[in-house]
Parts: sequence; C-alpha cells; structure tokens
Amino acid sequence: MEQDPIITVLHGEALPDADHMARIADRAEVRYTDASGLAEALRGADILFVYDFLTRAVPGAWHAADRLRWIHMGSTGVDPVMFPEVRASDVVVTNTRGLFDTAIAEYVLGQILSFAKDLPGSLRLQQHGTWRHRESERIAGTTALIVGTGPIGRAIARLLRAAGMSVRGVGRRARADDPDFGTVGVDLHAELPRADYVIAIAPLTPQTRNMFDATAFAAMKPHARFVNVGRGELVVTDDLVAALGDGTIAGAALDVVDPEPLPSAHPLWRMTNVVVTPHNSGDFIGWRRGIVTAFAENFDNWIAERPLDNVVDKELGYVPG
Repeated sequence: MEQDPIITVLHGEALPDADHMARIADRAEVRYTDASGLAEALRGADILFVYDFLTRAVPGAWHAADRLRWIHMGSTGVDPVMFPEVRASDVVVTNTRGLFDTAIAEYVLGQILSFAKDLPGSLRLQQHGTWRHRESERIAGTTALIVGTGPIGRAIARLLRAAGMSVRGVGRRARADDPDFGTVGVDLHAELPRADYVIAIAPLTPQTRNMFDATAFAAMKPHARFVNVGRGELVVTDDLVAALGDGTIAGAALDVVDPEPLPSAHPLWRMTNVVVTPHNSGDFIGWRRGIVTAFAENFDNWIAERPLDNVVDKELGYVPG
C-alpha cells in the first residue's frame, strides 16, 4: 500500500491497551473514538475495528463512512453491523471467530453442572446456616440439544460429550453423521422434546430472532433447562418468564438477555430457578488482548493484500462453516 491506512477503533469505556495495539499503530493512522465521535472518526477511514462489540452506534454513523472498505468485529456475533446499508455495500465484514469457543463451552458445562447439583440452592442454604441433606442429579446420560452448529456450538458439543452427555444439534442442514453432534436436525420444535438441556448459540439473524417463544418452550420437557449464550433476541423474553414461572420448563441460565442490560426490576432477577450473568461467558482472563491479536493478524493479511480470515457472508449473517 502506498500510504498508511486509516483505522477507526470504536471502543466503549475501556480502550485497547497501547502495548497490544503497537504492531498495528506502527503501520496505520489509528483513530480512537467512542460512540459519540464515531461519525467524525469514520470520515476518510479505510477500516473500522469494532472493539466495543456490544455497540449499537454504527448504523447511526454510517452516513460518514465515505471510504470504508473493511469492518472487523471484536466478537463472533456480527449482528450490530448487519444493517441493510452494510449488507448492500462492498465493505468486507470479518469477525473474531475462534477466540471465545472454549471459554463459552466451559461456561455451558458449568451451568449444567450447577443445575444438576443445585449449587445455587446450596449457597442459599449456606447463607442461612442450614445443614440439609439432599440428593442431586447426574448429567451423564442426559441429552443436550445445541441450537447453532458453528465453532462455538461444536466446542460445547465436544465438552458435553466428554462429560458423558448425549448431544444433538439443530442447524441449517440435516445430517446423521456429524463428528461433534452426531445427529443434526433442522426442525427445532421436533428436536426440543428430546432434550434435558437446550443450549442456544445460534447467530442472530432474521430467521433466528424470537425462535424461542411460547410454542418452543411448550415443546420442551418440564424438567428441561435452557441455557442462552447466543443473543438475547433469540428469545421472546416475556414467554420465557411465563414458562419459568408456571413450570413449563425447570430453569434457565442466561448470559444474554433482551433487553440488555437487564433492568433491575425485571422479574428474571427474582426467580430462584434462573441464573443471570452479564454477557461475560466468553470473557476469560486475557480476552481483550486476544481481540486485538486477532485483528492484528488479519491486518497483516490486509497489508500484504492477502485474503482476510473469517469473512462473514452478509446474506447469512455469519462466517460459513
């Protein structure tokens, strides 16, 4: 390239560490901005690095993107930038595929074990100084349905299989010999009655939005637990609250919710069969460095004019497997 590219880095409260950004800053003009200054920072920029991957600011600033050629999301999900103007443009979108897979899989296994061993109940008894003998469930031999068969779903499937669980998947293409899921179906409502645990990790697209509604919860076993590590908008929240409240399903672990952050008065906070975490299932120690490293490695490709890694199919809304 004849001149250094201009990179706009969209951050939230936390900025990327300067040491982490050093290998990028030496070869580009880097503009740091929060949401309030995004439009100004996009003028003349070649690349947008969405470090604050929960932001909703990009659509409102898009009118200023007069030279943009590449958007990199610091996450696996790309729904914050999948608005019509981006889909219709020539701008390439990439994501940070692979960084969070193992951490999210560990989170899912941890929540399943917490349900089976009733760890929240034990903590409540401990806080009241109550010694009460109880029996617990085993997870070996139970069935998990993983809705979303991308890399994170595969990491979850492998870990749950290692723990002795039977695993099935729901994806876009049916198959009976998948190396991680075994059987993959395409009909969510046909698969739900088989599962003791249902894990949502599908990307948020027009086809998956609100896929877990009252009808879906009614198809689940009464003792089933629901774990959402995908997007809150996969779920009709009011329907989930109703299903948890009337015993349609037994419990939920929610790392993502709709709305997000969850308002302090929301009924999900007060349900004893619910665990809510603040969208941090993948945030292992060192993840911020990992985000910058993934972008820097792809920037190496950009500078060398090689194909970029993890290019999103903008029609599908994710990186094809």
